[in-house]
Amino acid sequence: MSIELNASNLVKRFDQRELFNIDKLTLKEGESFHLSGDNGAGKTTLMKILAGLDKPCEGTVTVTPNKRSFLNTKLHPKVVYLHQTPYIFAGTVKDNIAYGLRLRGESRQKIKMLVDKGLAWSRLESLAEQQAHSLSGGEKQRLALARAWVLNPGLLFLDEPTANLDRKSVETVAELVKEMVDGGTAVMVSSHQSNCVTELCQRNLLLENGSIKETAQLNEANQYA
Repeated sequence: MSIELNASNLVKRFDQRELFNIDKLTLKEGESFHLSGDNGAGKTTLMKILAGLDKPCEGTVTVTPNKRSFLNTKLHPKVVYLHQTPYIFAGTVKDNIAYGLRLRGESRQKIKMLVDKGLAWSRLESLAEQQAHSLSGGEKQRLALARAWVLNPGLLFLDEPTANLDRKSVETVAELVKEMVDGGTAVMVSSHQSNCVTELCQRNLLLENGSIKETAQLNEANQYA
C-alpha cells in the first residue's frame, strides 16, 4: 500500500505570534513539491511538523498506513527528514550509511549489501573508508541522501539541500533526488530560490503570511540556493 500524509488545521505559534495556520495539506507517494517562502516564513518548522519531529500548537498530521517506527512511536519509519546542514556521525562514510540500518536491527549481511548499494548510488564508493567529517559540503549532502535512500523512504523532506553548494554539487544532488522521485518516493524540497533540484518538483507550494498556496513553477534554472 502506498504511503500518504494528511495534515489538517495546522497552527504553530511562538508566544503570541502565529507563524502559520494551514487548513489542509496532502502528500502522496510519488509526488514532489517545492516549498518556497521568505526566510522566517516557517518552512523548516512546517516540514519538521510533517515529519513528526515537532508538534503543532493545533491540528493533526496522520500518515497511512500507520507503522511503528524502529526509533520512536511518534516517528514513521517511511518518513525521513534531512536537515539543511547534514548531520554527520563519527566514523567512516560506510559507518554513516549503515547507521539507520543497524538501528533497525538488520542482519550484518543485509547491511553490507545495502551499504554497498548506497555507496554506488551516491557516487561515494571511492570514499567508503574516509572519515565522514572530512568530506566536502557536496559529499556530505550525498552521504545524507544515501543514508536516507538505504532506508527506502516513502516521504523525504529536504531542507535547503543545495545551500552553500557549488553548481556541480547541486547538479549531482539533483540527479540523486530525481532517481528517488522516479523510484516512487514523495519528496518535499524547501528552498527560497529555484534551482535544478526544485525544478524537478511537480508542484510549487508558497508559504507566505501564515498560509500556504499552490503557485506556478518558476523557471529560474540559473539561480542556486
